[in-house]
Amino acid sequence: MNKTVLVTGGAGYIGSHACKTLAQAGYAPVVYDDLSTGHPEFVKWGPLIVGDVRDRTRLADVMSLLQPAAVMHFAAKSLVGESFQNPDLYHQVNAGGTTAVVQAMQRTGCESLILSSSCAVYGNASAAPIAEDQAIDPISPYGASKAAAEQIAFSAYGIRTVALRYFNAAGGDPDGEIYEWHEPETHLIPIVLDVAAGTRPELSIFGVDYPTLDGTAVRDYVHVLDIADAHVKATRYLGQGRAGLALNLGTATGHSVLEVVRAAERVTGRRVRIANTAARPGDPPSLTAAPRKAMETLGWSPRRSTLDNVVADAWRAYQVPETMAA
Repeated sequence: MNKTVLVTGGAGYIGSHACKTLAQAGYAPVVYDDLSTGHPEFVKWGPLIVGDVRDRTRLADVMSLLQPAAVMHFAAKSLVGESFQNPDLYHQVNAGGTTAVVQAMQRTGCESLILSSSCAVYGNASAAPIAEDQAIDPISPYGASKAAAEQIAFSAYGIRTVALRYFNAAGGDPDGEIYEWHEPETHLIPIVLDVAAGTRPELSIFGVDYPTLDGTAVRDYVHVLDIADAHVKATRYLGQGRAGLALNLGTATGHSVLEVVRAAERVTGRRVRIANTAARPGDPPSLTAAPRKAMETLGWSPRRSTLDNVVADAWRAYQVPETMAA
């Protein structure tokens, strides 16, 4: 049985953790990445092919050579704020890249696609926690591009897609082999850890008058290795010839920005200095997942995703580059 899985964006944060988890499960990941935001140092469990996800000819050539059992599609632009500044780029990469991926799959006979999606497709959802039957109503160009990517994948003839709508991916590899590394960093937990470590003067909290218990935005933080595990389980699910579907990945429990700050202070034993500033466009007050469908369909559970464990693994991984540089 062919165990090759082509992983677009596999040199990035979530993609590299997925590659490690794939390899541990007996699969053979092959990374396809343009390295615009990914890191070649994170490609440790299979070969790297450098290429643009929008290049359907190159993708088809690669798939024709590899004949992968499945494609995991992570390659995307992912900054909500940037998407307002350059919405065309987000559409070109996120929607156009998905078009290129599914067309290459159709040309080469690969039928199984695991699509990296986002809770941003829901926008300001009317219910909490959010289930998959909530209306798709994105409020940012990023969310709209992810919704378009889903539509493209689900309408592609001959392709069975599992779209995994993550809530807030967080944490890190407890082994320290890979870690969260974005330039610039925009994710809350690594920024909080920067402040705790003294490499950043303070944390800017965007919005303190949301209709939440402490006025700061609430998010559902799910461990990156739990997300990676869901991708492997989705690969197995599609390998059984099952029909495609969309699934939420989260914990059903939300934590505010201030709760994350307090967790970081507990884990690191250091103070995190904060500064309050205005809310950003495109940021809903609260996003939490109803993950029952993923649990029932894939046999998945967010077992690593308590807040303190997420922060502790992120802190452990955060310190690896410092140790290597010493």
